[in-house]
Amino acid sequence: MCTYIALLRAVNVGGTGKLPMADLRAMCEALGFQDVRTYIASGNVVFRTGLSEAKAKAALEDALRDYAGKPVGAVLRTAQDMAAALAANPFADAAPNRAVLIFLDAPPPADALDAVKHRKDEQIALGAREIYVHYGEGMADSRLVVPAAKAGTARNLNTVAKLIEMAAGR
Repeated sequence: MCTYIALLRAVNVGGTGKLPMADLRAMCEALGFQDVRTYIASGNVVFRTGLSEAKAKAALEDALRDYAGKPVGAVLRTAQDMAAALAANPFADAAPNRAVLIFLDAPPPADALDAVKHRKDEQIALGAREIYVHYGEGMADSRLVVPAAKAGTARNLNTVAKLIEMAAGR
């Protein structure tokens, strides 16, 4: 059995993709996932399963598509993978609510930073399967566009740390 953290894309953000977390928990339990727990209403779920990462992701995305009537992407990480991504954060001194990890299914392209648009005071770095962004003065007024992040989903450092704790059973 492996513990996974699933991060859903575009769920309960700006009024789109409404998915009550109780429904997400029930969906995961119906898939046979164990110890299912959600965190805040933005599509974060921790569970244990004997399935591989790829099979757990496929099962979850199939169930989400059936529920929503359209594709809903999910990015999965083991607790160890997520902890390693957080530890590799090049902006460790940044306020945790002003820095995000954008989780991707695959490594970002080496030239991903070349396509960034509307950069102001934001700092950006590439990770193994993540893109790190520190929004210096905050996200509210940022117009930053990171095309390589389109297929991913972002979580701030507070959320990442909490999901790691939950996956560790704390």
